[in-house]
Amino acid sequence: MPPEDNLTEVVEFVLLGFADMPHLQWFLFGLFLIIYIIILMSNGTILLITKMDPALQSPMYFFLANFSFLEICYVSATVPRMLMNLGTQRRRISLGACAAQMCFVLIFGATECFLLAVMAYDRYVAICNPLHYALVMNHRVCIQLVTGSWTIGIPVQIGQTYQIFSLPFCGSKQINHFFCDIPPVLNLACGDSFVNEMLVYIVAVLFAMVPFLLILGSYSKIISIILKLPSATSQAKAFSTCSSHLMVVVLFFGSASTAYLRPNTRHSEGTDKMLSLFYTILTPMFNPLIYSLRNKDVIMALRKLLCKQFTS
Repeated sequence: MPPEDNLTEVVEFVLLGFADMPHLQWFLFGLFLIIYIIILMSNGTILLITKMDPALQSPMYFFLANFSFLEICYVSATVPRMLMNLGTQRRRISLGACAAQMCFVLIFGATECFLLAVMAYDRYVAICNPLHYALVMNHRVCIQLVTGSWTIGIPVQIGQTYQIFSLPFCGSKQINHFFCDIPPVLNLACGDSFVNEMLVYIVAVLFAMVPFLLILGSYSKIISIILKLPSATSQAKAFSTCSSHLMVVVLFFGSASTAYLRPNTRHSEGTDKMLSLFYTILTPMFNPLIYSLRNKDVIMALRKLLCKQFTS
């Protein structure tokens, strides 16, 4: 740690983002703007049809609507700031704004982990206990599961953000990332951040690995039940209702857990940036496509909505 008189209090950071690609700034601005618009429109469409179509009033689509709303919140915590930085080349962000951004990203990330676990549990009840599905997954239970998913991470993530921003920051104030993520911010802290790094691992294990293990547990039961079904047709139908959710789980947990659970080194900043792009921007773009293209009910609801628009 440098001597006290060499310490200057950092009041703002510089989000480098993609500054190492100066000739691609406007191309990247256009690309991420298009992706952001696709995410807002596709997830917004799923929100709309799950509210309007009577055929989509089951718990499965109630969770999907919440998931789509969450994806809109998740990308809106990072992409608008990134677009502003690319468009204006003013990459400064105040300490408070950086802390707020980190906190929202962590809360939405934790919510996504738990909501994916809830969606896996919904599929487990639907396939393994179909006769009691309406009773087990009643409206009150669905509300409680969604509320729990949204709120359980809030106090922990606020506490974690507070701990990180309580550290003294000195020297470089350049964050080699497109948003205020934990690893690049911790790299700028003076003194010993070992306790904070351990807390990051503990929280990542609790909020990523525990839901992931619950999902694995649900799907191991689901697969064992599906394999006992008498006909290949019924097996294929049961698998098709789960495959979309499984693809989303693999995409999100694969990239997010790799980013947070692997050893943190300064040489890994470029890789961290790519992984973060994957789970904060690309996955929310793929999710509506995965759910709509592989779901006949969603496709039918979309067709009805489009027919109404054209005939009105």
